Amino acid sequence: QVQLEESGGGLVQAGGSLRLSCVASGRTFSSYSMGWFRQAPGKEREFVAAITLSAGITNYANAVTGRFTISRDNAKNTVYLQMNSLEPEDTAVYYCAHAEVVSRGPLAYNDWGQGTQVTVSS
Repeated sequence: QVQLEESGGGLVQAGGSLRLSCVASGRTFSSYSMGWFRQAPGKEREFVAAITLSAGITNYANAVTGRFTISRDNAKNTVYLQMNSLEPEDTAVYYCAHAEVVSRGPLAYNDWGQGTQVTVSS
């Protein structure tokens, strides 16, 4: 197993920015991709973004395309999510996870972090 720890969440006003980090420990990255998901109260868990760890190919949910950027630093075993132009609808607990294939489906991901809260006020 690999342990994942998210950080960087907080409270921001609409239009603001946050940068989330996810640090992996316990073993080197062996998964094919890393993804970010979020879950708001009363809402289902939803895909946000994913990146392949080798070539850095990215995928984004339509709701965040153009506003969020996922990146990775394999030497640091870290994946980032830069969130700009935040909206109240972005309020959720954000989780990072890794998978052996690139996927938008949470069942494809084997390991998950504890999550970090992002709250956007209007």
